[in-house]
Amino acid sequence: MASSRNQNFIFMLISFLIILATTSFGSALFSAKHVVIVNKLVTRATLIVHCMNKEEDKGVISLGPGDSFDFRFRVNLRKTTVYTCSFAWPGNTATFDIFRADRDDNPQSKVGVCSECIWSIYEPAPCRDRRDGGQPNCFPWAS
Repeated sequence: MASSRNQNFIFMLISFLIILATTSFGSALFSAKHVVIVNKLVTRATLIVHCMNKEEDKGVISLGPGDSFDFRFRVNLRKTTVYTCSFAWPGNTATFDIFRADRDDNPQSKVGVCSECIWSIYEPAPCRDRRDGGQPNCFPWAS
C-alpha cells in the first residue's frame, strides 16, 4: 500500500513538473537566457574565451575580431545562476561573471533584466549592450 502511494506521489510530481516546464508560468519561473559574447578588442587580436558555471563547462572558444560565441540556459529556481568566463588575448588575461542572476535577471538591478544578454569585450572592460541602442553598461574586470 505504501508503495502504491509513493508511485502515485511520484507520478503526480512528475506530471506537475512537466506542466510547469511547458507553461508560461514555468517559463517565467525558469527564465530563458541567451548570452552572446562579441570580440571587440580594439587591437583586433584573437580572444580566447572559456565560460562555465557549477554544472556546465562551455569549453574553450577562439574568437577572431568581430566574431561571437553564444549559449542558452535557464535561470535556476533560487535565482543564483552564475556563468563565469575567463578571457585571454596577447599579454592579458581577465575573468568576469558574464551572467549573474542578481544583476542580469533582477528588475531591481541598475542594469535591468536581459533575456538576450549581448556582451562586447573590450580591453578595458566587458560591456553589456542595451537593446534601446543607448550607452552600454560597462563593468570592471574581476581580475
